[in-house]
Amino acid sequence: MAHTVTEYDTIAAISTPIGEGAISIVRLSGEQSLTIANRIFKGKDLAQVASHTIQYGHIVDPETDEVIDEVMVSVMLAPKTFTREDVIEINCHGGLLATNRILQLLLANGARAAEPGEYTKRAFLNGRIDLTQAESVMDLIRAKTDKAMHVALNQLDGNLAHLIQNLRQEILQVLAQVEVNIDYPEYDEDELTTKMLLEKADIVDQAISELLKTAQQGKVLREGLATAIIGRPNVGKSSLLNYLLHEDKAIVTDVAGTTRDVIEEYVNINGVPLKLIDTAGIHHTEDKVEKIGVDRSRQALEAAELVLLVLNQSEALTPEDQELLTLTKAKKRIILLNKTDLPTALTKTMLQPYLHEGEQPLEISILTQLGTKALERRINALFFAGIETNQNTVMVTNARQIGLLRQAQQALNDVRQGIAAGMPVDLVQIDMTSCWDKLGEITGDSAPDELITQLFSQFCLGK
Repeated sequence: MAHTVTEYDTIAAISTPIGEGAISIVRLSGEQSLTIANRIFKGKDLAQVASHTIQYGHIVDPETDEVIDEVMVSVMLAPKTFTREDVIEINCHGGLLATNRILQLLLANGARAAEPGEYTKRAFLNGRIDLTQAESVMDLIRAKTDKAMHVALNQLDGNLAHLIQNLRQEILQVLAQVEVNIDYPEYDEDELTTKMLLEKADIVDQAISELLKTAQQGKVLREGLATAIIGRPNVGKSSLLNYLLHEDKAIVTDVAGTTRDVIEEYVNINGVPLKLIDTAGIHHTEDKVEKIGVDRSRQALEAAELVLLVLNQSEALTPEDQELLTLTKAKKRIILLNKTDLPTALTKTMLQPYLHEGEQPLEISILTQLGTKALERRINALFFAGIETNQNTVMVTNARQIGLLRQAQQALNDVRQGIAAGMPVDLVQIDMTSCWDKLGEITGDSAPDELITQLFSQFCLGK
């Protein structure tokens, strides 16, 4: 008979990456954690030790008395734990065999294998964290730059949740006033209530707009900015990639058409994570293999959120360069005049017909690293334009949060339109309540069960 999964089972999982290492951690959470751990632990009685202590001993198979590993066991009793349940963490030697044997022993002695993200889900269900904090746990794990880490920590501290809860409280106050108007119309006037609804809609709308200004930056900090390095063959694209990566990941030669595939790497540029795509030079070729590379480059260009267009300033502008300047004109781009260590044949003035108003190409020499720091500063300025960034900056970082904020804003627009059309206050109230609900979904205060299940299923096992 299959075991029915419930939210009250004691769960077990390996919480460290699988593989060879100094230590691995196998974690238990639930009412039976102490009892189950005691069945396989030889050392002090874990039920008798103080909470938040670590105990030395051995893991022993109770069926055969075989010693599996020498371990340290952390005992953390509810409610002062991540899940607000009793938690046991078994610190064993790293490696596949011992770690898996310990997990299997726990499962054989009463625990259930945890589902992905189930520890964090329990922390949410037990009121330890809200949804924004739960999502920030994964953001922290996946952070690729210091800035991304600070934004995740900021959310983990509850700063976004606090802001959302304040907005919901603002809405609640006006909803309460509307209720008074509906129940006791003789004590209020419609004009006063609609005026209050309009004022509150404007206040909340402004706050949401400020948050949505950070949406693009937050999303990129979380996922990386898709950046294509584009140029005709042998202008220095691979050298630029290697400079940004600070290691030789692409083959660099003076033979045209060397890069025949698309290379993807993450790189940290002043806190901005770029998902760099180095591409084959875009040019006309009859070579079938090269042609595939060029086609892939064009696809990468279409998908890119930022283009680094590399030109060779020691050569006159070619038709291929002109085509690339035209192809990338609608993109967010930085034009790089490379090889400034060589005699100049292409100047900024010659590029004027191909540039946006105010666009300034950068003169660089990747060989001598002249202008490379200016490039890093330009990327940072382009990315964070108009956004104040420090450790306390509150950002929305994922599509779910962004989508709900936009829906909340649409509900506020419906409030305004309803009032302008002279709709009854009780109907306008429905749209204001919808805004309140959408904001509640961000923190989980009004999120449906299916959403909770789906969201935590994206987490890694053991977290």
